[in-house]
Formats: sequence, structure tokens, C-alpha cells
Amino acid sequence: MLDVETYAVNFITRNVPKEYAFHDLQHTIIVVEAAHEIGKAMNLDKDALEILQIAAWFHDMGYDQGKEDHEERGCEYAANFLKPLSYPPEKLEKIQNCILATHLNHTPQTDLERIICDADLSHLGRRNYWDRCERVRQEIAVTRDTVMTDEEWVSFELGFMQAHSFNTKVAQELYGARKNKHIQKLERRQKKYAKLSNPDASSKLPVRAKKNKKKKKPSYADLASKNDSGDINLKEISLGRGVETMYRTTYRTHINLSSIADNKANIMLSINAIIVSITLSTLVPKFEDIPNLVIPTVVLLLVCLVAIIFATLSTRPKITEGRFTRKNIEERNANLLFFGNFYNMSLDDYHWGMLEMIKDEDFLYSSMTRDLYYLGIVLAKKYRYLSYCYAVFMYGLILAVITFAIVFIT
Repeated sequence: MLDVETYAVNFITRNVPKEYAFHDLQHTIIVVEAAHEIGKAMNLDKDALEILQIAAWFHDMGYDQGKEDHEERGCEYAANFLKPLSYPPEKLEKIQNCILATHLNHTPQTDLERIICDADLSHLGRRNYWDRCERVRQEIAVTRDTVMTDEEWVSFELGFMQAHSFNTKVAQELYGARKNKHIQKLERRQKKYAKLSNPDASSKLPVRAKKNKKKKKPSYADLASKNDSGDINLKEISLGRGVETMYRTTYRTHINLSSIADNKANIMLSINAIIVSITLSTLVPKFEDIPNLVIPTVVLLLVCLVAIIFATLSTRPKITEGRFTRKNIEERNANLLFFGNFYNMSLDDYHWGMLEMIKDEDFLYSSMTRDLYYLGIVLAKKYRYLSYCYAVFMYGLILAVITFAIVFIT
């Protein structure tokens, strides 16, 4: 077959903006694979499979200029690529019809069109559905300036899933069962959000009492004041994407600051090591001929030695026990997000602990908060030693230069 894949991969990688988090190269590859899988199961001939795969490679290229009319641009790009290669016009027409059929409001007319439509939405019945679903949400937020709450998004996605149906029997067999599982999970989430939004819905109190005791969404301060231990019950708070972004940004900031600290320490280690080596090789051998060099040289060496010590302390790793027991995990006192806390645990215990954390949102966010806190403690220690290192180096170097100046003047 024509080298469409190389052309499409290069085009999409270079031209489709990163804002289109869903309609990216990965989505195109998924559609190509799904189209081939469905086509093979339907016993299509070689030419039909070729038409399907070429159409799949070109179907979202038009996102290089945005969502509007991207199908038409995909048809244009396919023609521009295939016509100079003397590609048969009747096959090109079928490719373009397949590309146009991927429009959500279009009703496919032929088997090829039905197959590519099913391939285009095959992620609805795949294991990677939740990742692709989140990418759709991200793309809508960035490109359409529409930010939905978790409850709004679940309702939107559930409505789309329930209204959708695969066009071919093969696609239904391949993706239908898992799609139904995704729908059931979305329905459970919708019920959960509805319960959080209307906590009194199942109450048997009189209507008058409900009006008098109408609850508002609890704040962090309210929840903390109700908890004798001072801990906030995160399960009572609707944690949205903003919270996830906050954690992600904070983690990234901590990692960047740690990397900066290590680079600064490496710079100080290198500079002071060079100064020490030059001093030992050039100045120390001259002590017999120029005794006055002894004191300033010793001062310089001491300054470099102390600076090296503080730089080393800032980068020295701390060895931890590397083990949490099941009791720690059951009591929610364990932090399994840092390798230093679990490297001595057995795989079974660690796997069990991670599953416990994933199932318990309160445990998960508490672990992330605890991890960020201790990362901050480590960062504070790094930068404290670095500040000592730079202070010793700066003021010590000034003192050494002054000492050398006094020796040479006198």
C-alpha cells in the first residue's frame, strides 16, 4: 500500500495543535487499527481494506485548522496526496465519502462508511475509554472554553453513550459488552453525584422540616470543625478537576525545585573541586619559597572544603526503612507514593495497598498531601544547606582574596 502512514504521522505531529488532546495521533492510530479489525472480520477484500485505512489516516487531518469543516479539509488533503500518484478516481471518491461519513450528524450509507464510523468511536468500547474520555473533556475545555463540573461531564458523556449505537454487527460484538460496562459505571457515578447534590432526597423528614434544615455544600472549615480529630473527610467534598490540577502542578513544582537544587549543588561541587585541585598543584609546592602563601592558601582550602561539605549534604539521600505493614495501610497511615516507603515490601502487600488507596478517595488524596508535605521538608533542607554553601563560598572567597592581597602588599 502507498506510504500513507508516514505522511499522516508527520502531518498530524507537525500541524495539529496540541490543544486537540483527543483528536491526536493516538486517536488516528486507534481508528486505523479498528477499521482494519472490523474490515477483516467482515471479510472485506484487499482494495476495500486499503480504502478504509487510507480514509482513517486522513479523516482528522483537517484539525490542523480547527474543528469546523475538518472532514472537508481531510478530503482535500487526501486528494492532494493521492492524485499526483495517479490513484484511481473511483477509489479516491470512496475514501472521501468515508471521511465525510465520520461527521457525527452524518448517516453512513455503505458498509465502508459504517465501518469507519464504528472505528472512529471504537474507544467507547475499549479498555482505554476513560483516558480518551478525559482527553475529550480536556479538548472541549481548551478549544471551546467550556469547563464542566464532574457531575455535568458524567451527564454529558452518559447521554452521548446511551444515544450512540454501533452501525455494524461486528463492532457491536467487539466493543458492545465493554461499552455497556462503561455505561453502568457512568450511571453509578451519576447516582453518586446526585446523592451528593441532594443529601436530603432520601430523608423521611416532613417537608417543613426539610425547608428549615436545607443544607448547603459543606466547606473545608465546616467539615474540619465537625471532626474531632481535625481531619477533613474528603469523601464529603466533591473534588473536581481543579483539585487534580492543583496536585499535579504542585508535584511538578516540587520536582523542578529539587532538580534546580541538585544542579546548584553540582555547580558548587565542581567549582570548589577545581579550585582545590589547582591550589594543591600550584600554590602548595611554593610554600618553601614563599612562606607567606601558607595562610591565604589554607584559608582558601578551608572555604572550599566547607562549601563542598554543605553541597554534599544538600544532595545526600536519606535512607528510610522502606516498609509499611498492612496494619499501617488499614489505619490509613501509609504513604505508598514514594519509593523510599515501600522498597522493602513484598509485591503482594504493595499491590494490595495500592488497590486500597485507589478504592478510597480519602486515602488517596491524604497520601498525596502527606507526600507533598515530606517533599517540602526535603526541599527546605536542600535549600538550607545550599544557602549555607553559597554564603560560605561567597564570603570565604572574599576573605581569601583579601588575605592574598594583604600578603602580597606586605
